[in-house]
Amino acid sequence: MTIRHLKVFITVAELGSMTKAAEKLYISQPSVSQTIAELENHYQLKLFERLSRKLYLTAHGKQLLSYARHIVSLFNQMEQKLKRAQTSSTLKIGASITVGICILSELAGKFLQKYPKLKIESVVDNTTVIEELVLKSELDFALVEGLIHSQDIIAKPFCDDELILISGAQHHLSTKVQITIDELAQENLILRESGSGTRELFENTMLAKGKSLKIGWVCNNSEAIKNAVASNMGVSVISKLAVENELKTGRLVQIDVEGLKLKRQFCIIYHKNKYISKQMKDFWRFCFAGED
Repeated sequence: MTIRHLKVFITVAELGSMTKAAEKLYISQPSVSQTIAELENHYQLKLFERLSRKLYLTAHGKQLLSYARHIVSLFNQMEQKLKRAQTSSTLKIGASITVGICILSELAGKFLQKYPKLKIESVVDNTTVIEELVLKSELDFALVEGLIHSQDIIAKPFCDDELILISGAQHHLSTKVQITIDELAQENLILRESGSGTRELFENTMLAKGKSLKIGWVCNNSEAIKNAVASNMGVSVISKLAVENELKTGRLVQIDVEGLKLKRQFCIIYHKNKYISKQMKDFWRFCFAGED
């Protein structure tokens, strides 16, 4: 069993087709079939089931895929490290949208001031997307606000956050000191997309209280949401960190909701099999320094 076997296996697993894998890898389809057969013979396990002309991973196949991705990732890191005459280390960091907007740039700026020879590549998307990239080893680690669902990922809290209800300054709720959950359930809501940690926490909390949501608009951009709320298109639940300036200037108004507290923590997440480099540990120290 070689690295080539694992690379072919990963490609077949991701595309669900030996023909498509062969096209992507620029090799013949029989060669792909033989490679998968050699893997199955080596481990004496069935790795794929064929249903409706498509391949699906078995439970053993999913287990192998988790290991294979990280073995290939480590192999690629080794190749890059040893082949470069002068190594220029790069951290690949993911962030969910709220963290990416409110925290990541400041942390990265401070980090690069102390370690100017290092480079950072970042991806900002919702928590679900970022979690998948971490699982695929396409990111070294990530900073997220949402719940993590995979047991293969380790999450370490580093910062507290609170979601608040906001309205525009001219909205009919803006003059109220407090509203009830029933009143909130009747309001037109402007929310983040499915997969967002912000939306998941709010939605799950309301559902636990037996309340459905009246969603008028869905958007994956925090700035667009703030602008829509300021224009009185509806109200929204958003991280307090994301609207600090707007609350100070009076462009947006915070409204208290009786019996609704939406506390959460931002977390550093990484794959349980990930090699923790010195550069990763150094960046994490900047994250935890905010607790002091």
